[in-house]
This record gives sequence, C-alpha cells and structure tokens, in this order.
Amino acid sequence: MQFLITGGAGFIGHALARRLVELGHSVRVVDDLSAGDPARLPEDVIFARGDVNDVPRLWTLLQGVDCVYHLAARVSVPESVRYPREYNTVNVGGTVSVLEAMRDVGVKRLVFASSGAIYGEQAQQPLHEALPPDPRSPYAVSKLAAEHYIHTIGRLWQVETVSLRIFNAYGPLQQLPTAHPPVIPQFIRQALGGGSLVLHNNGAQTRDFVYLDDVVSALVAAATAPDVDRRIINVGSGVETSIRELALAVGEVTGRDVHLLNVGAESGGVSRMCADLTLARALLGYEPKVFLREGLQRMVEQDVRFSRLASREV
Repeated sequence: MQFLITGGAGFIGHALARRLVELGHSVRVVDDLSAGDPARLPEDVIFARGDVNDVPRLWTLLQGVDCVYHLAARVSVPESVRYPREYNTVNVGGTVSVLEAMRDVGVKRLVFASSGAIYGEQAQQPLHEALPPDPRSPYAVSKLAAEHYIHTIGRLWQVETVSLRIFNAYGPLQQLPTAHPPVIPQFIRQALGGGSLVLHNNGAQTRDFVYLDDVVSALVAAATAPDVDRRIINVGSGVETSIRELALAVGEVTGRDVHLLNVGAESGGVSRMCADLTLARALLGYEPKVFLREGLQRMVEQDVRFSRLASREV
C-alpha cells in the first residue's frame, strides 16, 4: 500500500513510517519540522517539508495514496492554554485541509491520531468511548473538533475514517522541548542528572502511559481493519499509574535516589485517566505488550541522550 503520514517526522510519525517500510509499504511524509526531525526517517521514505494547510502541496503528495495517517498537530496542553488560536489553526484547520485535499484527489481512507485528553474529568474509570467528552484545554477541544469534522465530512464525501484516541504515549526519541516537556523523558533526564522530579498536586493525578511500539501497532491495524468507519477507538495500556508512582519507577529504573518536589496544580490537567481497551481489542486485535517499567528501561538503554547520562558516575 501507499501511505501519506502528516506529521510523519515527529515522535509517533517516524516510528510509524519505519514500521510501515519494514512491512513492505511505500511511505510519504509531510512535516513542517516544528517538532520533527527527518533524519529519523528510513531512507526509503519520501519526505516533503510543508504545512498541512497547504492544500496544493497535499494534492501532489496524495497522488496514488491508499490511506492517510493524520498525525500533524500541536500537542502541548499547557501551551494550548496560552495559544488557543494557533491550536485551532493547526489541529482543526489543518484537519479540514487534509480532508479537502483527499476529496479532491480521491483518497478514501483516513486514520486520525486523536487524544484521550478529550474525555476530561470523568468519575468513571477506565474511560470508554461512549462517555460524553469533557475537554478541559484548548488542545483537547481542538482534537474533539477535528474528530467531528473527520466523521461528518467522511460521511458526506464517502471517505472511510477512524479516530484513535491515543493516551500518554512515550518511548525513545521523544522530544524534550525547553517549555512544557513530556513528563516521562523529563523525569528520566532529571533523575539521571541528579535534579528534582517536580510533582503537581503531590503527584496524585493518574495517567495511562502507552509505549510507542504499541501505539504504532494500533495505527497499522487501523489502516486495513474492517468495520471501523467513523469509529472512535482508545489506544492505551489499560493501566492507571499516578505521577508519583511514575517518579518512583523512574528512580528504580535509573538506579537514582530521586528527590520529589511538590508544587501546585497544573492548568488544564485532569485528575484521572485510564483507557478501556474493549473496542481496540475487538476491532483492531490490539493488545499492549510493553508496560511501564519495561518501557522506561528501553528508553534508558536505547535513547542515546539517556544512555550517556546513565553511564556516568554519580
């Protein structure tokens, strides 16, 4: 098959591209490089630098494509609280642009990387797909709006669509921006560097941390799975872990005596998140294989940034 991955030079995108190439597929990637690195892509991948709102560029890249993976997005919850207009432009407007280009060229299948953040604050755990959304940040709002556009326009234009609500993905080569870095690589870097691990609200909030390889497996399955048109499907580990438990696990895996520093609550966060995987198992044959401690160990061993720190005397 021929695939186009938007945002394909990013954290999840580059791993998906590599898996698809290993399976014998042809892959094209478009990425604006705001957070991606094309050097991580396999040599066989055709890479184009560009914006997903550039429809004429998308027309060219979509020629002969069987399925689009739409991963391009801004993804920081705290950043979205400060810059909601940018998140709407990229995450919502970019999604509509991709759909319009697909319609024009005649591509008939789209797999969308949505987010578990859409659920917001819920009394019921684990979170199943029939729960009413309660987005608590502009990022979550943008992903929910994109889901609605995808499923509504897909029905109107006869494009098969499926949205995967990915929970807290982590793994080697995850980006570490200066502002608002993801919690797992940040904790590993802080632990190996001898710094304090910062907890909001004493680390009582929980998340569902899902390893990169498992996310990629779900994405690959969604491209060809039957009976998924206009479906929303959770992708997680199915395990609820508190941030305090995560911090202690990082200390165990890195072999460091970590210092925990408690600060106030974080804007836009929710208290609990855990994915119900019933639909993913039934529709995608999905089963998570890498759980937290093994995933953390792989990050320390496989990511050169951390393996170098781990080898130093402390």
